[in-house]
Amino acid sequence: MDVICELNSVDISHKEYSVLRNVNLTVKKGELLYIIGKTGSGKSTLLKALYGEIPLKSGTGTVCGFKIDKLKRKEIPFLRRKMGFVFQDFQLLTDRTVHDNLSFVLKATGWTKKKLIDKRINEVLERVGLSFKGYKMPHELSGGEQQSVVIARAILNNPDLILADEPTGNLDTDTSENIMNLLTNLKNEGTTVIMATHDTVILNKFKSRTIICTDNTVTERQDTVLNFINLEEQMEALFDLKIDKQDNLEQSDSKTIN
Repeated sequence: MDVICELNSVDISHKEYSVLRNVNLTVKKGELLYIIGKTGSGKSTLLKALYGEIPLKSGTGTVCGFKIDKLKRKEIPFLRRKMGFVFQDFQLLTDRTVHDNLSFVLKATGWTKKKLIDKRINEVLERVGLSFKGYKMPHELSGGEQQSVVIARAILNNPDLILADEPTGNLDTDTSENIMNLLTNLKNEGTTVIMATHDTVILNKFKSRTIICTDNTVTERQDTVLNFINLEEQMEALFDLKIDKQDNLEQSDSKTIN
């Protein structure tokens, strides 16, 4: 089993506040892992810890071969070169064309030959269905097209791991499914995808392993269908179900004693 991410007894704090405690997580190569949870539950914080933005307070962790509990500042760029990032707000350079956005990333990561740069850009744009959009400015693209550019940017350097933070959050259902098809294809080719999401439609249609950030830690979600309007209702229903089960057990025990 090739493990690309492993956390053992990890505590993560942000701005002196404890966000997640005693996190134990193993993610295999080629796996699609969803992270769900209420707003403020620690989903984004967990992702930031994985790419070295937030240091671990305690515990041990390995991501893409780097020990992130002992990560030095000078090692962070090399860790991130093994990753691709997909964000809800795109984070494209608004004063540059699609081609120049991608060229900027390649040059920043050591590419120098224009022919090779242009060739790689054409490859990734074709991969995401935007072969003839390289000359466009970001504002000339739809939301789905902009997110497709972000995925193209994420795969420029053939990453081992893609971290996606609410990648379908601002998109309609059809466009969201197109984005998920791209991510699923990457997963099927061996790229690991870790994705934070609130999108219950996606969770139901593209089923995969799911973890929940709740009660300041991370737990595995059982394979239940999400039929609720939003994730907050789903979380509340899960907790209510646990309470109901506990009440029933206590009532049953009481009857047995009597």
